[in-house]
Amino acid sequence: MPYLLAAHVLLALVAPLLVRRLGRDAFLVLAVGPAAAFVWALAQLARVRDDGAVAESYEWMPTVGLSLSFRLDTLSLLLTALVTGVGALVLVYCARYFSSGSAGLGRFAGVLLAFAGAMLGLVLADDMVLLYVFWELTSVFSYLLIGHSAQLKAGRRAAMQALVVTTAGGLAMLVGIVMLGERAGTYRLSEVVAEPVGGTYGATAVMLVLAGALTKSALFPFHFWLPAAMAAPTPVSAYLHAAAMVKAGVYLVARFAPGYADSSLWRPVLIPLGLATMLLGAWRALRQHDLKLLLAFGTVSQLGFLTLLVGTGTADAALAGVTMLLAHALFKATLFLVVGIVDRATGTRDLRELSGLGRRLPAVAVMAVLAAASMAGVPPLLGFVGKETAYAAFLDAPRIAGWASGLTLAGLVVGSVLTFAYSARFVWGAFADKPGLEPVTPRPVGPLFAAAPGLLAAAGLVAGPMSGLLGEGLAHYAETVGDGHPHSIGLWHGVNTALGLSALTLAAGFALFAARDRVAAVQAKAPGVGNADGAYRAVMRGVDRVALTVTAATQRGSLPAYLGTILAVLVAVPGVAMIRGGQWPDTLRAWDTPLQAVVAGVALIAAVTAVRTHQRLTAVLLVGATGYGVGMLFALHGAPDLALTQFLVESLTLVVFVLVLRKLPKRIVERHSPVTRAVRATIAIAGGLLLGALSLLALDARVAPPVSDAFPKEAYEFGEGKNVVNVTLVDVRAWDTFGEISVLTAAATGVASLVFLRKRTGAVPRAHAIAPPPPGPTPGPTPAPQSVWLPAGALMAPQRRSLVLEVVARLIFHTILVLSVYLLFAGHNVPGGGFSAGLVAGLALVVRYVAGGRYELGSAAPIDPGLLLGLGVLVSGATGVIGLLVGGEVLQTVAFEQTLPVLGHVKLVTSLFFDIGVYLVVVGLVLDILRSLGAELERLDEDEDMDVDAPLAGVAR
Repeated sequence: MPYLLAAHVLLALVAPLLVRRLGRDAFLVLAVGPAAAFVWALAQLARVRDDGAVAESYEWMPTVGLSLSFRLDTLSLLLTALVTGVGALVLVYCARYFSSGSAGLGRFAGVLLAFAGAMLGLVLADDMVLLYVFWELTSVFSYLLIGHSAQLKAGRRAAMQALVVTTAGGLAMLVGIVMLGERAGTYRLSEVVAEPVGGTYGATAVMLVLAGALTKSALFPFHFWLPAAMAAPTPVSAYLHAAAMVKAGVYLVARFAPGYADSSLWRPVLIPLGLATMLLGAWRALRQHDLKLLLAFGTVSQLGFLTLLVGTGTADAALAGVTMLLAHALFKATLFLVVGIVDRATGTRDLRELSGLGRRLPAVAVMAVLAAASMAGVPPLLGFVGKETAYAAFLDAPRIAGWASGLTLAGLVVGSVLTFAYSARFVWGAFADKPGLEPVTPRPVGPLFAAAPGLLAAAGLVAGPMSGLLGEGLAHYAETVGDGHPHSIGLWHGVNTALGLSALTLAAGFALFAARDRVAAVQAKAPGVGNADGAYRAVMRGVDRVALTVTAATQRGSLPAYLGTILAVLVAVPGVAMIRGGQWPDTLRAWDTPLQAVVAGVALIAAVTAVRTHQRLTAVLLVGATGYGVGMLFALHGAPDLALTQFLVESLTLVVFVLVLRKLPKRIVERHSPVTRAVRATIAIAGGLLLGALSLLALDARVAPPVSDAFPKEAYEFGEGKNVVNVTLVDVRAWDTFGEISVLTAAATGVASLVFLRKRTGAVPRAHAIAPPPPGPTPGPTPAPQSVWLPAGALMAPQRRSLVLEVVARLIFHTILVLSVYLLFAGHNVPGGGFSAGLVAGLALVVRYVAGGRYELGSAAPIDPGLLLGLGVLVSGATGVIGLLVGGEVLQTVAFEQTLPVLGHVKLVTSLFFDIGVYLVVVGLVLDILRSLGAELERLDEDEDMDVDAPLAGVAR
């Protein structure tokens, strides 16, 4: 089964290429995939009949009990045959419905194949989480298919409406799935149905699952999205909205019915909603003039009918439901495809403009008559068999109270009468001769264009007389619902009440169609009955209004307000829980050595002073002092790696702050009242105390030995290193580190993109490429040439140059780089590592930039930072392959030991290359910061100075 899904994915990926090469004929090639899956499904008939089901399972997330489980039984086999068979025919139909020059045809073909694969996965999935994944994929792909014509506002609006409604139901369904899976102890769908979760909990969970089914199958009050979705191309309507996607909700109800039909809320919800949807959709269909909209509201009606049948929870009703499910897919897909032919042949779908088409397209008219007759319940078609079986099921429904059973049966008869009327209206409107209208002259219809609806109509005709054989197979599902065995289905069961109701339906339906003018007059007096689209718009307007109000109140553009809110909530929620139930440690140790208290006191004084100062630079330096104090505490506590990293990060952070401060005023202007300052101080102090208290509680809450106790031994035995911190980063938690450097790369790219007004990439400005301006004539003796310690020194303005900085940068730059390389290579066994080494190298670049400006930075690192960032991520990720090559896991450390000439015994671990990637990412990040917040802002300042000086220079001349 997974191979069928993989084949659909592959076809979806190559579809755009095939369409580009073959044009619309590519659809004929793409139809091979669903057709092969259809043949495979038919080949499983014997196994399903003999064994009851065919199951396959593959581990997915064994630690949480999730697997890729697939199961093919009678119900899923029926849906698989419909999804693949109708899908293949629709693809053949597309080969002539579209023209080769249609915009976005390749994308359409790919999305349609992807949808077919998602729908196939949905009906085969036996894991509820996997089912939900496919469920949401069908919503996403249907959104893309409905909105295929992006230039049409109606299509975009309908696509969004369908996505919002079905996704909202899907989220409720997810909650129900989790509830059922957690209480049942398994997410295997067949097991959850076989041993249902009972009580109020189970009833609530299954109602949440049904919320997804009701929205997906467009039941009242969510029925409005389906007619709006008719803005999609006709093949989409024939497949998604007749044979496939809207059947997903009916399938879900049928899947859960064997275990949950006796749930307290099941029938009281499904039967009234199904009946109301059937009547409402049929009534709305009678007033439509667009043939496609008529079928759309008819589909809504039929979905209500199907949901009612499979949701009743009796064997006879279940048999009628699956029979009608097959019949509906055949006749409704046929009718939608016929509408597409009529539209392409005549240029209109308005029945008020069509006349005489039956005489000019007789073959198409025959297809439509056969399909419409099946929909109306005319013998000997399959629709008649299903409808009569439904009547018989409700004539003897022991699980429904007498009056409720009678009322439901009466509603089914009325709904069926309306169905006959709108079926006759469709045939009359599309193909009949209408007085006062000129007969239309259609364009020729090729045999390939008519092949798909012709085959589907013929299948509906043949399936009626063969319904006895079909019933034997479908009964395997019906026997799992309710008590006892269902009655057999067939064309003739003698003269009985069900046959009488069928005859009454046909007679009353014909009479209603004959009185269509008077019915239209009645409908004109109540045009808004069942129009939920207006309610949807009102709800969405209300949501927008609430969103704007909440956003205006909370997103005020004030960073202090955001931080204050976050901290206040943090203090209120965890703080209250901590006070009420916190288990405080029995003893507290203030410090290990008095020096720790001294360092902490200095850091505290620096923090308080930073809050009180009005100079931005002073505040930044004081905040840096608190960071250095924390680093000193790490060092005193025996954590040299953490201390080194803290010192380096704090130094680089100071540089970034200073670079940004060039664009901010020097002084911090206090504009807040004493009350505001008091509130902020209270929140800040409370937040700090809370975090300290939570740290104490967390340390004392340990109930098991810490896993870190085994790290020193395992770091050496498995990670081949003595530095536990570095081994953890590059081996034990290598995936986390890889994710972090990926985030760093993305963040650096985003920040630089915000700063650079020009193209971010390009030639790096270097000192040797720019000659200093020649000195002008000056009176007196010629000055002696100055010594240049840095290449870009002569390019800086004299007031910005510092000889001391230039000398220091010249002397220590290479030494710092050598130190960074040492930290990189030695970090696996002693304090250091790729991150610390990269920061050291970055600080060396900072020294060169501060001493010589942007041209000096270009000379020191003449490389694009983006290249370093990408290369670092690539190198770190590529090391994961080494572990696989030697039979290990991805990113697992592998050691190579060898005795080499001169070097002697050499031990090389592959995690070093991972660290090299980290090193490159950090250097690239620092270089990107210096180029964006440093060199680029410096260039912008120079451009502004030139713009200001230019007019003055013109006046001077």
